[in-house]
Amino acid sequence: MKKILIVDDEQDIVESLKFVLETADYLCYCAYNGEDGLKLAKELMPDLIILDVMMPEVDGFTVAKRIRENPETKNIPILMLTALSMVQDKVKGFDIGVDDYLVKPFEMEELRVRVRALLKRADAIPESLATKEILTVGDITLLPESYSVKILDKTVKLTPIEFDILNLLVQNHENMVSSAKFLQEIWGYAPEDDVETIRVHIRHLRSKIKKISNGKEYIETIYGGGYRLLSKGKEPKS
Repeated sequence: MKKILIVDDEQDIVESLKFVLETADYLCYCAYNGEDGLKLAKELMPDLIILDVMMPEVDGFTVAKRIRENPETKNIPILMLTALSMVQDKVKGFDIGVDDYLVKPFEMEELRVRVRALLKRADAIPESLATKEILTVGDITLLPESYSVKILDKTVKLTPIEFDILNLLVQNHENMVSSAKFLQEIWGYAPEDDVETIRVHIRHLRSKIKKISNGKEYIETIYGGGYRLLSKGKEPKS
């Protein structure tokens, strides 16, 4: 039975989440502040952490950062629940290494879908890393063992989701990958109204790539459709 740690300072929300998830056959543990959440994460080593952002004393961003910095807990999937819906808030969470971001209020069925998808994705990670296959297309070389990308002679480390996004683009290089395909292949679901998740990750991935590519663009937006990898890159506009 999969273990889920819920960290939120609102007891009513915690109890509701616990009830919904336990009826789906998950084993739930609860913490009502950041410090207790960190302590339980280390003790329990849960399969997934559901983490609120706005908590007193230690907020969710700080908790997520400490979880990612700890070698023992760094690979535990994190689903953030928050009332913060601005793009910069999502970027901050994804930069820390949060796996998914659900804005309050939300439907419990959507929560179940995302929990199921994150757990399925986490189970698949060891298998993908076991191959340790280095893949090169044009200027780009993917290094799965370290979740890094090398462009020409420079390397930058990516979050697991950023790596998976770039890998999907590489596998389909020069062809468009739709937002729905990203959501289905990487997160395991494809709600029509969640393309913002993809936009935020793509924006952040582009920023990292630009730092090692002298400003060259390698991910092209196909408006109204999706994204395409330019394996040789495109020079920045002067």
